[in-house]
Amino acid sequence: MALSARNLIKGTVKEVKKGQVMAEATIEIAPGVEIASAITTNSVEKLGIAAGKEVTVVIKATSVMIDA
Repeated sequence: MALSARNLIKGTVKEVKKGQVMAEATIEIAPGVEIASAITTNSVEKLGIAAGKEVTVVIKATSVMIDA
């Protein structure tokens, strides 16, 4: 599968918190560096997302804010 997103970051799932509809997956992309993603619980189950699984985080945004 080809993607137009340029921000592809490999990491390991650290934790998944499931709700009835939505879930929050925490991905460790480097020691002490994490990205959290809100996805549907259905997608978590369909993709087999669980602690320890290696995944690729895809970030596609029209706007990225930076505070300095």
